[in-house]
Amino acid sequence: MTGVSYKDSGVDLDVYNEAMKRLPRLMHRTFSPRVQKLDGGFAGLFQLDFNNKLFKRNYKNPTMVACTDGVGTKLKLAQMLGRHDTVGIDLVAMCVNDAICCGAEPLFFLDYVAMPKDEPPVLEQIVSGISNGCVAADCALLGGETAIMPDLYREGEYDLAGFCVGVVDQDQLIDGHAIAPGDKVIGIASSGVHSNGFSLVRKIVFDVASLTPDSMVADSQQSVADTLIEPTVIYTKATRQILSHYKVKNVVHGIAHITGGGLEENLDRITPAGMDIEIDGSIWDRPMVFPWLQDLGKVETEEMHRVFNMGIGLVMIVSDFYADSISRMLTAAGHANWTIGEVKELAAGSDVEKRVTVFNK
Repeated sequence: MTGVSYKDSGVDLDVYNEAMKRLPRLMHRTFSPRVQKLDGGFAGLFQLDFNNKLFKRNYKNPTMVACTDGVGTKLKLAQMLGRHDTVGIDLVAMCVNDAICCGAEPLFFLDYVAMPKDEPPVLEQIVSGISNGCVAADCALLGGETAIMPDLYREGEYDLAGFCVGVVDQDQLIDGHAIAPGDKVIGIASSGVHSNGFSLVRKIVFDVASLTPDSMVADSQQSVADTLIEPTVIYTKATRQILSHYKVKNVVHGIAHITGGGLEENLDRITPAGMDIEIDGSIWDRPMVFPWLQDLGKVETEEMHRVFNMGIGLVMIVSDFYADSISRMLTAAGHANWTIGEVKELAAGSDVEKRVTVFNK
């Protein structure tokens, strides 16, 4: 008599093994000599320091920095399109862009992929994006987990979670406490929507406007699919270059990753008491996706600025004297940027502890 097998419950271990065989090459291309290979092991190994001139960090008082995030309902778009090779970039970006806000060097990344059944080609596409994101972020894809759960996910669905670990020397830690009157606010361009607000995006585009992925975006040569699936920018290399250049002077006083909540809410997270940050919303170039979405959905301007990054993916608050040189370094690294505001002292007698305001929205 033949009993019930794991395969009968929806999990095929032979297909799972096939999927797993596709992943090591995608991991190995992200490895530096600080990774100790342990293929088939139960954990990943990473040396915090390394006795080599190129990789020696000489940490004095290292502080570990850990971040975790997902991609949100942008996954629904990827699944609708059958395009799975960019959301892995988004996954890495959402984690490493948070880590660099503390001045950290991202060291390694772990992923969690949950699917209803093993689909080796789909998993390979997803992890290829994660691998590409790790290469762009200069961090190692050290390991991960693929969970097959037929009772929790419907056919064609999957979910992603990412985990980044970084390090920063304590005297190089950036937490916003050094932000002072006179500091300049540099806004660094996003590539579009990035990975926040996609529940609203999908509501506007597919429900309210009844567009299809092949529809063309107004005043653009791009389709809806290409415009919306554009991955999140990874700012690691440019940020690390700037922080390494000014390692002694500590001229970058605050960094904010602009995600859900927009400029005001994310800058508020690093603004110290007594400071008033004023942003001129008319200075930078808006990617066409934002006015297009606002017009399609008749969305209030305040709502747009609260849900989306509106064209600014990362903000650096820097010493006035070094603002121009930092801006030039960002431009040379390929990131459009603008000096979009200034830090002022909060007026005496103010009824708030601190303030961040975006004018001319």
